[in-house]
Amino acid sequence: MIALSLAEIAEVVGGQTHDIPDPSVQVTGPVVRDSREAGPGSLFAAFAGERVDGHDYAAAVVEAGAVAVLGTRPVGVPAIVVDDVQTALGALARHVVRRLGATLVALTGSAGKTSTKDLIAQVLRSKAPTVFTPGSLNNEIGLPLTALSATEETRFLVLEMGARGIGHIRYLADLTPPKVGLVLNVGSAHIGEFGGREQIAQAKGELVEALPSEAEGGTAVLNADDPYVRAMAARTKAKVIFFGESGEADVRAENVRLTDTGQPSFRLHTPSGASDVTMRLYGEHHVSNALAAAAVAHELGMSADEIAVALSEAGSLSRWRMEVTERPDGVTIVNDAYNANPESMRAALRALAAMGKGRRTWAVLGKMAELGDEALAEHDAVGRLAVRLNVSKLVAVGGREAAWLQLGAYNEGSWGEESVHVSDAQAAVDLLRSELRPGDVVLVKASRSVGLESVAQALLESGAEGEVSAR
Repeated sequence: MIALSLAEIAEVVGGQTHDIPDPSVQVTGPVVRDSREAGPGSLFAAFAGERVDGHDYAAAVVEAGAVAVLGTRPVGVPAIVVDDVQTALGALARHVVRRLGATLVALTGSAGKTSTKDLIAQVLRSKAPTVFTPGSLNNEIGLPLTALSATEETRFLVLEMGARGIGHIRYLADLTPPKVGLVLNVGSAHIGEFGGREQIAQAKGELVEALPSEAEGGTAVLNADDPYVRAMAARTKAKVIFFGESGEADVRAENVRLTDTGQPSFRLHTPSGASDVTMRLYGEHHVSNALAAAAVAHELGMSADEIAVALSEAGSLSRWRMEVTERPDGVTIVNDAYNANPESMRAALRALAAMGKGRRTWAVLGKMAELGDEALAEHDAVGRLAVRLNVSKLVAVGGREAAWLQLGAYNEGSWGEESVHVSDAQAAVDLLRSELRPGDVVLVKASRSVGLESVAQALLESGAEGEVSAR
Protein backbone atom coordinates (compact mmCIF):
# COMPACT_ATOMS: atom_id res chain seq x y z
CA MET A 1 0.00 0.00 0.00
CA ILE A 2 1.07 3.59 -0.44
CA ALA A 3 2.45 4.82 2.87
CA LEU A 4 -0.23 6.28 5.16
CA SER A 5 -0.04 7.19 8.83
CA LEU A 6 -2.42 5.61 11.31
CA ALA A 7 -3.89 9.05 11.93
CA GLU A 8 -4.60 9.46 8.20
CA ILE A 9 -6.16 6.00 7.98
CA ALA A 10 -8.37 6.67 11.01
CA GLU A 11 -9.60 9.88 9.43
CA VAL A 12 -10.31 8.20 6.07
CA VAL A 13 -12.29 5.32 7.60
CA GLY A 14 -13.99 7.38 10.31
CA GLY A 15 -12.40 5.30 13.08
CA GLN A 16 -11.09 5.89 16.58
CA THR A 17 -7.49 5.15 17.54
CA HIS A 18 -6.79 2.95 20.58
CA ASP A 19 -3.49 2.03 22.24
CA ILE A 20 -1.50 3.91 19.59
CA PRO A 21 1.42 5.79 21.21
CA ASP A 22 2.36 7.56 17.98
CA PRO A 23 -0.43 8.12 15.38
CA SER A 24 2.17 9.35 12.87
CA VAL A 25 3.54 5.81 12.48
CA GLN A 26 2.96 4.70 8.89
CA VAL A 27 1.53 1.57 7.33
CA THR A 28 3.99 0.74 4.57
CA GLY A 29 3.09 -2.89 3.91
CA PRO A 30 -0.05 -4.63 2.67
CA VAL A 31 -3.47 -4.74 4.29
CA VAL A 32 -4.22 -8.37 5.17
CA ARG A 33 -7.15 -10.28 6.63
CA ASP A 34 -5.28 -13.55 7.23
CA SER A 35 -3.16 -13.30 10.37
CA ARG A 36 -0.59 -15.63 8.80
CA GLU A 37 0.12 -12.99 6.14
CA ALA A 38 0.85 -10.21 8.63
CA GLY A 39 4.39 -8.84 8.43
CA PRO A 40 6.46 -5.71 8.96
CA GLY A 41 4.54 -2.55 8.13
CA SER A 42 1.19 -4.27 7.49
CA LEU A 43 -2.33 -3.45 8.66
CA PHE A 44 -4.45 -6.36 9.86
CA ALA A 45 -8.18 -6.24 9.08
CA ALA A 46 -9.93 -8.24 11.81
CA PHE A 47 -13.15 -9.85 10.64
CA ALA A 48 -15.40 -11.73 13.05
CA GLY A 49 -16.69 -14.83 11.31
CA GLU A 50 -18.93 -17.67 12.40
CA ARG A 51 -16.03 -19.84 13.54
CA VAL A 52 -13.00 -17.55 13.74
CA ASP A 53 -12.72 -14.02 15.12
CA GLY A 54 -9.77 -12.10 13.73
CA HIS A 55 -9.64 -9.92 16.83
CA ASP A 56 -8.33 -12.94 18.75
CA TYR A 57 -5.12 -12.78 16.68
CA ALA A 58 -4.40 -9.11 17.34
CA ALA A 59 -1.41 -9.64 19.62
CA ALA A 60 0.10 -12.23 17.26
CA VAL A 61 -0.08 -10.01 14.18
CA VAL A 62 1.50 -7.06 15.99
CA GLU A 63 4.26 -9.34 17.19
CA ALA A 64 4.75 -10.40 13.55
CA GLY A 65 5.29 -6.78 12.58
CA ALA A 66 1.82 -5.40 11.82
CA VAL A 67 1.57 -1.71 12.63
CA ALA A 68 -2.01 -1.92 13.87
CA VAL A 69 -5.34 -3.74 13.75
CA LEU A 70 -8.43 -2.47 11.93
CA GLY A 71 -11.32 -3.88 13.94
CA THR A 72 -14.61 -3.26 15.66
CA ARG A 73 -13.34 -3.18 19.25
CA PRO A 74 -10.18 -2.36 21.21
CA VAL A 75 -7.81 -5.34 21.40
CA GLY A 76 -5.02 -4.23 23.75
CA VAL A 77 -2.59 -3.45 20.91
CA PRO A 78 -2.52 -0.52 18.44
CA ALA A 79 -5.90 -0.46 16.72
CA ILE A 80 -8.25 1.67 14.66
CA VAL A 81 -11.79 0.88 15.76
CA VAL A 82 -14.67 1.23 13.29
CA ASP A 83 -18.32 0.22 13.16
CA ASP A 84 -17.84 -2.11 10.18
CA VAL A 85 -14.50 -3.42 8.89
CA GLN A 86 -15.75 -4.13 5.36
CA THR A 87 -17.07 -0.59 4.95
CA ALA A 88 -13.81 0.80 6.32
CA LEU A 89 -11.77 -1.28 3.87
CA GLY A 90 -13.85 0.06 1.02
CA ALA A 91 -13.36 3.66 2.13
CA LEU A 92 -9.62 3.14 2.46
CA ALA A 93 -9.41 1.52 -0.98
CA ARG A 94 -11.32 4.41 -2.54
CA HIS A 95 -8.92 6.90 -0.93
CA VAL A 96 -5.80 5.03 -2.04
CA VAL A 97 -7.02 4.53 -5.63
CA ARG A 98 -7.70 8.26 -5.95
CA ARG A 99 -4.15 9.02 -4.86
CA LEU A 100 -2.55 6.46 -7.17
CA GLY A 101 -1.22 7.44 -10.58
CA ALA A 102 -2.29 4.04 -11.92
CA THR A 103 -4.77 3.27 -14.70
CA LEU A 104 -7.52 1.08 -13.28
CA VAL A 105 -8.89 -1.72 -15.49
CA ALA A 106 -11.97 -3.61 -14.29
CA LEU A 107 -13.56 -6.66 -15.86
CA THR A 108 -16.61 -8.81 -15.34
CA GLY A 109 -18.52 -11.57 -17.10
CA SER A 110 -20.26 -14.88 -16.51
CA ALA A 111 -17.31 -17.04 -17.56
CA GLY A 112 -13.59 -16.61 -18.10
CA LYS A 113 -13.08 -13.64 -15.77
CA THR A 114 -10.10 -15.02 -13.90
CA SER A 115 -8.32 -16.45 -16.93
CA THR A 116 -8.80 -13.18 -18.83
CA LYS A 117 -7.71 -11.11 -15.85
CA ASP A 118 -4.54 -13.17 -15.66
CA LEU A 119 -3.90 -12.61 -19.39
CA ILE A 120 -4.46 -8.85 -19.10
CA ALA A 121 -2.12 -8.66 -16.14
CA GLN A 122 0.64 -10.55 -17.92
CA VAL A 123 0.32 -8.45 -21.07
CA LEU A 124 0.30 -5.12 -19.20
CA ARG A 125 3.12 -6.00 -16.83
CA SER A 126 5.33 -6.54 -19.87
CA LYS A 127 4.91 -2.78 -20.32
CA ALA A 128 4.83 -1.39 -16.75
CA PRO A 129 4.40 -2.41 -13.07
CA THR A 130 0.99 -4.03 -12.70
CA VAL A 131 -1.06 -5.16 -9.69
CA PHE A 132 -3.99 -7.52 -10.22
CA THR A 133 -6.59 -9.58 -8.39
CA PRO A 134 -5.07 -12.80 -7.03
CA GLY A 135 -7.17 -15.83 -7.93
CA SER A 136 -10.86 -14.96 -7.79
CA LEU A 137 -10.87 -12.49 -4.89
CA ASN A 138 -13.43 -10.35 -6.69
CA ASN A 139 -15.96 -9.48 -3.99
CA GLU A 140 -16.55 -6.68 -1.48
CA ILE A 141 -13.54 -7.76 0.59
CA GLY A 142 -11.13 -9.20 -1.97
CA LEU A 143 -11.37 -6.24 -4.34
CA PRO A 144 -10.41 -3.55 -1.75
CA LEU A 145 -7.57 -5.74 -0.47
CA THR A 146 -6.19 -6.00 -4.01
CA ALA A 147 -6.49 -2.26 -4.60
CA LEU A 148 -4.70 -1.61 -1.32
CA SER A 149 -1.74 -3.76 -2.44
CA ALA A 150 -0.85 -1.19 -5.11
CA THR A 151 2.13 1.08 -4.47
CA GLU A 152 3.51 4.33 -5.85
CA GLU A 153 5.26 2.34 -8.59
CA THR A 154 2.05 0.70 -9.83
CA ARG A 155 1.00 1.87 -13.29
CA PHE A 156 -1.82 -0.57 -14.03
CA LEU A 157 -4.34 -1.94 -11.52
CA VAL A 158 -6.40 -4.84 -12.92
CA LEU A 159 -9.45 -5.76 -10.87
CA GLU A 160 -11.87 -8.64 -11.42
CA MET A 161 -15.43 -7.83 -10.34
CA GLY A 162 -17.96 -10.52 -9.46
CA ALA A 163 -21.67 -10.10 -8.87
CA ARG A 164 -24.34 -12.17 -7.18
CA GLY A 165 -27.08 -9.60 -7.63
CA ILE A 166 -28.12 -6.25 -9.02
CA GLY A 167 -26.07 -3.42 -7.55
CA HIS A 168 -22.98 -5.44 -6.62
CA ILE A 169 -20.80 -4.24 -9.48
CA ARG A 170 -22.06 -0.70 -9.06
CA TYR A 171 -20.84 -0.86 -5.46
CA LEU A 172 -17.42 -2.26 -6.42
CA ALA A 173 -16.96 0.27 -9.22
CA ASP A 174 -17.74 3.06 -6.76
CA LEU A 175 -14.99 1.79 -4.44
CA THR A 176 -12.44 1.56 -7.24
CA PRO A 177 -13.58 3.69 -10.21
CA PRO A 178 -12.21 2.15 -13.43
CA LYS A 179 -10.97 3.96 -16.51
CA VAL A 180 -11.27 0.86 -18.69
CA GLY A 181 -14.18 -1.54 -18.23
CA LEU A 182 -14.35 -4.95 -19.91
CA VAL A 183 -17.45 -7.15 -20.13
CA LEU A 184 -16.72 -10.65 -21.41
CA ASN A 185 -20.10 -12.37 -21.70
CA VAL A 186 -23.53 -12.94 -20.23
CA GLY A 187 -24.05 -16.63 -19.55
CA SER A 188 -25.70 -19.06 -17.16
CA ALA A 189 -23.45 -18.71 -14.11
CA HIS A 190 -25.61 -17.87 -11.05
CA ILE A 191 -28.71 -17.73 -13.24
CA GLY A 192 -30.66 -19.33 -10.39
CA GLU A 193 -29.82 -16.37 -8.16
CA PHE A 194 -30.38 -13.66 -10.77
CA GLY A 195 -33.54 -15.09 -12.32
CA GLY A 196 -32.53 -14.86 -15.98
CA ARG A 197 -29.98 -13.63 -18.50
CA GLU A 198 -31.64 -10.23 -18.75
CA GLN A 199 -31.03 -9.69 -15.04
CA ILE A 200 -27.44 -10.90 -15.39
CA ALA A 201 -26.91 -8.45 -18.26
CA GLN A 202 -28.36 -5.66 -16.15
CA ALA A 203 -25.89 -6.43 -13.36
CA LYS A 204 -22.83 -6.83 -15.58
CA GLY A 205 -23.63 -3.64 -17.47
CA GLU A 206 -23.30 -1.63 -14.28
CA LEU A 207 -19.58 -1.66 -15.01
CA VAL A 208 -19.86 0.28 -18.28
CA GLU A 209 -22.32 2.69 -16.68
CA ALA A 210 -19.68 3.53 -14.07
CA LEU A 211 -17.02 4.49 -16.63
CA PRO A 212 -16.02 8.11 -17.26
CA SER A 213 -16.99 9.67 -20.57
CA GLU A 214 -14.86 9.30 -23.69
CA ALA A 215 -13.75 12.92 -23.25
CA GLU A 216 -12.53 11.98 -19.75
CA GLY A 217 -10.62 8.95 -21.04
CA GLY A 218 -13.14 6.19 -20.33
CA THR A 219 -13.20 3.06 -22.53
CA ALA A 220 -15.69 0.19 -22.58
CA VAL A 221 -14.33 -3.04 -24.07
CA LEU A 222 -17.25 -5.22 -25.18
CA ASN A 223 -17.71 -8.67 -26.72
CA ALA A 224 -19.18 -8.15 -30.17
CA ASP A 225 -20.18 -11.83 -30.35
CA ASP A 226 -22.50 -11.68 -27.33
CA PRO A 227 -25.75 -9.80 -28.07
CA TYR A 228 -26.33 -8.98 -24.40
CA VAL A 229 -22.85 -7.48 -24.10
CA ARG A 230 -22.95 -5.72 -27.47
CA ALA A 231 -26.14 -3.95 -26.39
CA MET A 232 -24.29 -2.43 -23.43
CA ALA A 233 -22.70 0.07 -25.80
CA ALA A 234 -25.88 2.13 -25.40
CA ARG A 235 -25.43 2.21 -21.61
CA THR A 236 -22.10 4.01 -21.44
CA LYS A 237 -20.69 7.48 -22.08
CA ALA A 238 -17.25 5.97 -22.62
CA LYS A 239 -15.53 5.16 -25.89
CA VAL A 240 -16.53 1.67 -27.05
CA ILE A 241 -14.17 -0.89 -28.59
CA PHE A 242 -15.40 -4.33 -29.64
CA PHE A 243 -13.53 -7.63 -29.67
CA GLY A 244 -14.57 -10.99 -31.12
CA GLU A 245 -15.11 -12.85 -34.38
CA SER A 246 -17.81 -10.47 -35.59
CA GLY A 247 -17.02 -8.34 -38.62
CA GLU A 248 -17.68 -5.23 -36.52
CA ALA A 249 -15.04 -6.20 -33.98
CA ASP A 250 -12.12 -3.78 -33.69
CA VAL A 251 -9.90 -6.54 -32.28
CA ARG A 252 -10.37 -9.95 -33.86
CA ALA A 253 -8.69 -13.25 -34.69
CA GLU A 254 -8.20 -14.89 -38.06
CA ASN A 255 -6.95 -18.34 -39.05
CA VAL A 256 -7.75 -19.81 -35.63
CA ARG A 257 -6.51 -23.36 -35.18
CA LEU A 258 -5.37 -25.65 -32.40
CA THR A 259 -1.92 -27.18 -32.24
CA ASP A 260 -1.53 -30.93 -31.86
CA THR A 261 -1.46 -30.39 -28.09
CA GLY A 262 -4.67 -28.33 -28.04
CA GLN A 263 -3.17 -24.85 -27.77
CA PRO A 264 -4.74 -22.06 -29.84
CA SER A 265 -2.87 -20.27 -32.60
CA PHE A 266 -4.26 -17.33 -34.59
CA ARG A 267 -3.56 -14.08 -36.40
CA LEU A 268 -4.34 -11.14 -34.11
CA HIS A 269 -5.79 -8.02 -35.75
CA THR A 270 -5.95 -4.70 -33.92
CA PRO A 271 -6.51 -1.14 -35.18
CA SER A 272 -2.74 -0.65 -34.95
CA GLY A 273 -1.69 -3.75 -36.89
CA ALA A 274 -1.63 -7.54 -36.97
CA SER A 275 0.63 -10.22 -35.51
CA ASP A 276 0.68 -13.98 -34.94
CA VAL A 277 -0.09 -15.59 -31.56
CA THR A 278 0.45 -19.15 -30.36
CA MET A 279 -0.71 -19.54 -26.78
CA ARG A 280 0.64 -21.72 -23.99
CA LEU A 281 -2.88 -22.16 -22.59
CA TYR A 282 -5.16 -25.01 -23.65
CA GLY A 283 -8.48 -24.77 -25.45
CA GLU A 284 -10.01 -22.66 -28.20
CA HIS A 285 -12.08 -20.72 -25.66
CA HIS A 286 -8.91 -18.84 -24.69
CA VAL A 287 -8.97 -17.10 -28.08
CA SER A 288 -11.87 -14.91 -26.93
CA ASN A 289 -10.10 -14.27 -23.62
CA ALA A 290 -6.94 -13.31 -25.50
CA LEU A 291 -8.84 -10.94 -27.78
CA ALA A 292 -10.36 -9.24 -24.74
CA ALA A 293 -6.90 -8.81 -23.22
CA ALA A 294 -5.55 -7.55 -26.54
CA ALA A 295 -8.31 -4.96 -26.81
CA VAL A 296 -7.51 -3.62 -23.35
CA ALA A 297 -3.78 -3.53 -24.09
CA HIS A 298 -4.36 -1.78 -27.42
CA GLU A 299 -6.37 0.93 -25.71
CA LEU A 300 -3.52 1.38 -23.22
CA GLY A 301 -0.97 2.00 -25.93
CA MET A 302 0.57 -1.37 -26.78
CA SER A 303 1.32 -2.36 -30.38
CA ALA A 304 0.01 -5.54 -32.02
CA ASP A 305 3.50 -7.06 -31.95
CA GLU A 306 3.97 -6.28 -28.24
CA ILE A 307 0.58 -7.75 -27.42
CA ALA A 308 1.19 -10.89 -29.49
CA VAL A 309 4.53 -11.59 -27.82
CA ALA A 310 3.03 -11.16 -24.36
CA LEU A 311 0.01 -13.36 -25.14
CA SER A 312 2.27 -16.07 -26.55
CA GLU A 313 4.34 -16.06 -23.38
CA ALA A 314 1.44 -15.89 -20.91
CA GLY A 315 0.68 -18.88 -18.71
CA SER A 316 -1.92 -19.82 -16.13
CA LEU A 317 -1.53 -17.85 -12.89
CA SER A 318 -4.51 -19.19 -10.92
CA ARG A 319 -4.87 -22.69 -9.48
CA TRP A 320 -7.12 -25.41 -10.84
CA ARG A 321 -7.98 -23.64 -14.09
CA MET A 322 -7.01 -25.90 -16.98
CA GLU A 323 -3.86 -26.94 -15.10
CA VAL A 324 -2.27 -29.52 -17.37
CA THR A 325 0.18 -32.00 -15.85
CA GLU A 326 1.61 -35.10 -17.49
CA ARG A 327 2.43 -37.97 -15.17
CA PRO A 328 5.62 -39.99 -15.65
CA ASP A 329 3.53 -42.80 -17.16
CA GLY A 330 2.15 -40.49 -19.88
CA VAL A 331 -1.31 -39.93 -18.36
CA THR A 332 -2.28 -36.25 -18.70
CA ILE A 333 -4.37 -34.69 -15.92
CA VAL A 334 -6.32 -31.51 -16.73
CA ASN A 335 -7.38 -29.97 -13.42
CA ASP A 336 -10.12 -27.42 -14.14
CA ALA A 337 -11.90 -28.04 -10.85
CA TYR A 338 -11.97 -24.51 -9.44
CA ASN A 339 -15.51 -23.83 -10.67
CA ALA A 340 -17.99 -24.68 -13.40
CA ASN A 341 -20.94 -23.29 -15.30
CA PRO A 342 -22.48 -24.45 -18.58
CA GLU A 343 -20.28 -22.21 -20.73
CA SER A 344 -17.01 -23.15 -19.04
CA MET A 345 -18.00 -26.83 -18.95
CA ARG A 346 -18.57 -26.87 -22.70
CA ALA A 347 -15.29 -25.06 -23.31
CA ALA A 348 -13.39 -27.54 -21.15
CA LEU A 349 -14.93 -30.53 -22.92
CA ARG A 350 -13.98 -29.12 -26.31
CA ALA A 351 -10.45 -28.54 -25.05
CA LEU A 352 -10.32 -32.15 -23.84
CA ALA A 353 -11.43 -33.39 -27.25
CA ALA A 354 -8.73 -31.31 -28.95
CA MET A 355 -6.00 -32.45 -26.56
CA GLY A 356 -7.02 -36.09 -26.77
CA LYS A 357 -6.88 -36.71 -30.50
CA GLY A 358 -5.70 -40.28 -30.95
CA ARG A 359 -5.82 -40.91 -27.19
CA ARG A 360 -8.43 -42.10 -24.70
CA THR A 361 -10.21 -39.22 -23.01
CA TRP A 362 -11.95 -39.12 -19.62
CA ALA A 363 -14.32 -36.40 -18.41
CA VAL A 364 -14.70 -36.52 -14.62
CA LEU A 365 -17.54 -34.08 -14.06
CA GLY A 366 -19.68 -32.94 -11.14
CA LYS A 367 -22.44 -30.55 -10.25
CA MET A 368 -22.75 -27.06 -11.73
CA ALA A 369 -24.24 -24.99 -8.91
CA GLU A 370 -26.70 -22.08 -8.81
CA LEU A 371 -28.53 -22.86 -12.06
CA GLY A 372 -32.02 -22.80 -10.56
CA ASP A 373 -34.73 -24.07 -12.88
CA GLU A 374 -32.14 -24.52 -15.67
CA ALA A 375 -30.17 -27.16 -13.74
CA LEU A 376 -31.73 -30.29 -15.24
CA ALA A 377 -31.54 -29.07 -18.83
CA GLU A 378 -28.00 -27.76 -18.50
CA HIS A 379 -26.59 -30.92 -16.89
CA ASP A 380 -28.39 -33.05 -19.47
CA ALA A 381 -26.88 -30.92 -22.27
CA VAL A 382 -23.34 -31.29 -20.92
CA GLY A 383 -23.74 -35.07 -20.76
CA ARG A 384 -24.95 -35.08 -24.36
CA LEU A 385 -22.05 -32.89 -25.48
CA ALA A 386 -19.53 -35.31 -23.98
CA VAL A 387 -20.95 -38.04 -26.24
CA ARG A 388 -21.01 -35.78 -29.32
CA LEU A 389 -17.36 -34.93 -28.77
CA ASN A 390 -16.53 -38.64 -28.58
CA VAL A 391 -15.17 -38.44 -25.04
CA SER A 392 -14.11 -42.00 -24.32
CA LYS A 393 -15.67 -42.13 -20.86
CA LEU A 394 -17.79 -39.77 -18.78
CA VAL A 395 -17.51 -40.22 -15.02
CA ALA A 396 -20.34 -38.27 -13.36
CA VAL A 397 -19.54 -37.69 -9.68
CA GLY A 398 -22.05 -36.94 -6.92
CA GLY A 399 -25.79 -36.81 -6.41
CA ARG A 400 -28.79 -35.69 -8.42
CA GLU A 401 -27.01 -33.31 -10.82
CA ALA A 402 -24.38 -35.93 -11.63
CA ALA A 403 -27.15 -38.40 -12.39
CA TRP A 404 -28.55 -35.86 -14.85
CA LEU A 405 -25.12 -35.62 -16.53
CA GLN A 406 -25.03 -39.38 -16.94
CA LEU A 407 -28.65 -39.47 -18.13
CA GLY A 408 -27.86 -36.90 -20.82
CA ALA A 409 -25.00 -39.06 -22.05
CA TYR A 410 -27.25 -42.12 -22.02
CA ASN A 411 -30.00 -40.37 -23.98
CA GLU A 412 -27.45 -39.19 -26.56
CA GLY A 413 -26.41 -42.77 -27.22
CA SER A 414 -23.93 -43.71 -24.49
CA TRP A 415 -25.51 -47.06 -23.66
CA GLY A 416 -22.48 -49.18 -22.92
CA GLU A 417 -19.51 -48.41 -20.70
CA GLU A 418 -18.93 -44.94 -22.11
CA SER A 419 -20.50 -43.27 -19.08
CA VAL A 420 -20.84 -44.08 -15.41
CA HIS A 421 -22.31 -42.42 -12.33
CA VAL A 422 -20.31 -42.74 -9.09
CA SER A 423 -21.25 -41.55 -5.62
CA ASP A 424 -18.29 -39.42 -4.63
CA ALA A 425 -14.73 -38.31 -5.35
CA GLN A 426 -13.15 -41.38 -3.77
CA ALA A 427 -15.23 -43.68 -5.93
CA ALA A 428 -14.06 -41.76 -8.99
CA VAL A 429 -10.43 -42.07 -7.90
CA ASP A 430 -10.81 -45.82 -7.33
CA LEU A 431 -12.35 -46.28 -10.78
CA LEU A 432 -9.69 -44.25 -12.55
CA ARG A 433 -6.82 -45.93 -10.71
CA SER A 434 -8.05 -49.30 -11.91
CA GLU A 435 -8.74 -48.33 -15.51
CA LEU A 436 -6.32 -45.57 -16.60
CA ARG A 437 -3.74 -46.49 -19.21
CA PRO A 438 -0.57 -44.66 -20.26
CA GLY A 439 -1.41 -41.89 -22.71
CA ASP A 440 -4.95 -41.23 -21.41
CA VAL A 441 -6.14 -37.63 -20.91
CA VAL A 442 -8.33 -36.88 -17.88
CA LEU A 443 -10.38 -33.70 -17.40
CA VAL A 444 -11.64 -32.96 -13.87
CA LYS A 445 -14.27 -30.23 -13.54
CA ALA A 446 -17.18 -29.20 -11.29
CA SER A 447 -18.39 -26.29 -9.21
CA ARG A 448 -16.12 -25.29 -6.35
CA SER A 449 -18.42 -26.76 -3.71
CA VAL A 450 -17.91 -30.28 -5.09
CA GLY A 451 -14.16 -30.26 -4.38
CA LEU A 452 -13.13 -32.41 -7.35
CA GLU A 453 -9.60 -31.01 -7.21
CA SER A 454 -9.04 -33.87 -4.75
CA VAL A 455 -9.54 -36.30 -7.64
CA ALA A 456 -6.89 -34.58 -9.74
CA GLN A 457 -4.48 -34.48 -6.81
CA ALA A 458 -5.02 -38.15 -6.00
CA LEU A 459 -4.40 -39.13 -9.62
CA LEU A 460 -1.18 -37.10 -9.73
CA GLU A 461 0.01 -38.74 -6.53
CA SER A 462 -0.87 -42.15 -7.96
CA GLY A 463 1.23 -41.42 -11.03
CA ALA A 464 4.16 -40.44 -8.87
CA GLU A 465 3.84 -43.74 -7.02
CA GLY A 466 3.58 -45.72 -10.25
CA GLU A 467 0.00 -46.82 -9.66
CA VAL A 468 -1.42 -47.21 -13.14
CA SER A 469 -2.93 -50.09 -15.03
CA ALA A 470 -0.70 -51.59 -17.73
CA ARG A 471 -3.67 -52.64 -19.85
